[in-house]
Amino acid sequence: MSNVDVVEVETKAQLKQFITYPNRLYKGDANYVTPLLMERKEFFDTQTNPFFRSAKTHLFLAKRNGEVVGRIATCVNYRHNEFHMEKTGFFGFFDTPDDENISQVLLKVAMITLKKAGMDKMRGPMNFSTNHECGFLVKGFDSPPMVMMTYNYPYQVTLAEKFGLKKVMDLYAYRVDSEAGIPERLQRVVDRLKKRSKVTVRPIDMGDYDKELDRVKQVYDSGWERNWGFVPMNKEEFNHMAANLKQILDPSVVLLAEYEGKPIGFSLALPDINKALIRLNGRLFPFGLAKLLWHTKVRSKMNSVRLVIFGVVPDFQRRGIDSILFIETFNRGTAAGYKWAELSWILETNELMRRAAVEMGGDPYKKYRVVEMPI
Repeated sequence: MSNVDVVEVETKAQLKQFITYPNRLYKGDANYVTPLLMERKEFFDTQTNPFFRSAKTHLFLAKRNGEVVGRIATCVNYRHNEFHMEKTGFFGFFDTPDDENISQVLLKVAMITLKKAGMDKMRGPMNFSTNHECGFLVKGFDSPPMVMMTYNYPYQVTLAEKFGLKKVMDLYAYRVDSEAGIPERLQRVVDRLKKRSKVTVRPIDMGDYDKELDRVKQVYDSGWERNWGFVPMNKEEFNHMAANLKQILDPSVVLLAEYEGKPIGFSLALPDINKALIRLNGRLFPFGLAKLLWHTKVRSKMNSVRLVIFGVVPDFQRRGIDSILFIETFNRGTAAGYKWAELSWILETNELMRRAAVEMGGDPYKKYRVVEMPI
């Protein structure tokens, strides 16, 4: 292993190498989506991204003969560990060639770094938490990832497993096509539920965005807290993420469920901006901005959405409110011209949501895996 050196990212030049290394690794792969360099630099900016105020991260590059041949990051997420009463450290941004030597060196450095920080297990990949991209892609390599979903070569999870990491959770992505339509029986059931429950569903009001965020956070904080891997966000981090997402929101598929004027459910579907990014090669200039505007404004290029967030507060769970939100999102999305949607990600242990996805005609066309090991 002596022919592989690992260095920690400390300069702007090294950060750029860290961000852009996958572009070389996946060059020629039609399904790889190059992230925007500007966006990634902003994400990793520890001074402006509020995530870093409750987490300690390290970025590493593997080099062979001076050339970058891999990368990995570690994260101690204090909010996660406090919420779950754990000492879990995370690894992420793990990209290497199909080379066991390189992968083992990087994973060992990550393990030692987390061990020194007092962690007793290592879990990943997380970029950097469940509020960001997570999991190795293990099924569905024949199409590009949806917005905020990961992509990797099939061998990547195998390299992690050879190091000793074992599956802790699988995450599913379901594809639902608008052509199939909503089963008539299901639509009738939902219509009856809406009348009986007195629950109303509406798109968010972009003209009242700040107050809408407060309503959404009420649902988010209580509706997701029992989920495996959930990491609560404070208001600053929540608003920071919402400000970034606002640029690509389509309010027709961002819905609030309310009962007597109080928010009880929320669903967020995002237009698949990757349809545009896959054509930009990570840059907005000199011609990238025009391309981005073109592909985001022309509906035929943005014909799909990803249902990213979907939840109901505990007091209203198992009352069919989730089905109401599902059907409303489907019908409004179809009316807006979207041809299909990805429901992701859904925990393998969330049988209720997985069953609902199947009832909607969903096909579990992609699967992602999170692994861990004691350290």
